[in-house]
Amino acid sequence: MLQGLFGNASEVDIKSLQKDLDAILVEGEGLIKAFRVIRDLFVFTDKRLILVDKQGLTGKKAEYHSIPYRSISHFSVETAGSFDMDAEMKIYISGNMTPIEREFKRGTDIVGVQKILAQYVLK
Repeated sequence: MLQGLFGNASEVDIKSLQKDLDAILVEGEGLIKAFRVIRDLFVFTDKRLILVDKQGLTGKKAEYHSIPYRSISHFSVETAGSFDMDAEMKIYISGNMTPIEREFKRGTDIVGVQKILAQYVLK
């Protein structure tokens, strides 16, 4: 499920995403922070987490996975180790035994992504 998000996460200016995401945002929903990993995005709004999975060679086709914060039962972060070069994040959705998994290369600010996720899940 939405596997294959590899690379270094970098923060994206949310103003540059506003136009692209207007069609899927509900009235009054605001963008908080966004992180790009290669072509894909983690978008934090004040209501949900949106995972944007760009597909195909051109990246014009995209899958938008919307996860209301209240649906996230828990999540885990495994940092990169001495021999394992990648960090990993798992997000567990209520009623679904299989987590959404993302891998990040060493040097990624996975702690920053985790802090934002914790801020909204733990409200």
